[in-house]
Amino acid sequence: MPRQRAPAVAGTFYPDETAALEGAIDRYLSDCEPGAEAPKALIVPHAGYVYSGPVAARAYARLAPARGRIRRVVLIGPSHYVAFQGLAVPATEAFVTPLGPVLLDREAVDRLCALPQVAVKDAAHAREHSLEVQIPFLQRVLGGFVLIPLVTGQVPPEAVAEVLALLWGGPETLVVVSSDLSHYLDYESARERDFGTANSILMLQPEEIGPEQACGCHGIGGLLTFARRHGLKIQKLDLRNSGDTAGPRDSVVGYGAFALWQPVPN
Repeated sequence: MPRQRAPAVAGTFYPDETAALEGAIDRYLSDCEPGAEAPKALIVPHAGYVYSGPVAARAYARLAPARGRIRRVVLIGPSHYVAFQGLAVPATEAFVTPLGPVLLDREAVDRLCALPQVAVKDAAHAREHSLEVQIPFLQRVLGGFVLIPLVTGQVPPEAVAEVLALLWGGPETLVVVSSDLSHYLDYESARERDFGTANSILMLQPEEIGPEQACGCHGIGGLLTFARRHGLKIQKLDLRNSGDTAGPRDSVVGYGAFALWQPVPN
């Protein structure tokens, strides 16, 4: 059996029983419009499903038209537990969730390690929830796919954009950037800050987005840098916080869902 990364937050961030997990995801997706054209890239939140699941589902529902076409997912999220420079890939061959294993695209992962900003760091992946919580949604909406998981440490947007350029591919490849927005402000302050962050995202202005705006600012910055360079169009799908979904309003976490599309050739 290949070496596998076991779930770290099943049973806390999302259900650890298969039927319960499928049911939860399906309920979130059933409240969303699928859209006619699947996006090339998504920005989605990564909290416990009860808090951010309804917002993430707004993005994942848009992938329905691409089920069977998207066969590879580039997944980028911030490190919450390990401090380092650059981007980290794992040495494992599969990530496991209660919905089953997802194999890594080892050829692509190994190619990435030729870049100076990318290194193998299993410790950065072992406990990290920012990637893990996205995988069951992807399994449910896409079916089968291979995964390229990257955790960001301190890394400039240009370095992340270089990774994306290497992995961008065609319609078979989806890019997902995992990020929450503001953290632990009161409800109205969070709404104001997140509104400004959403506008910066929509204007493709990564220089306006730092750790106080989004914990996944490095992944967002790389994606927006790439999008600005290549003329991608972007749409806000949802903008809420934990005070809107399942938590108190004295200290909230912000969540946004965004989709990006490549321009249609003339």
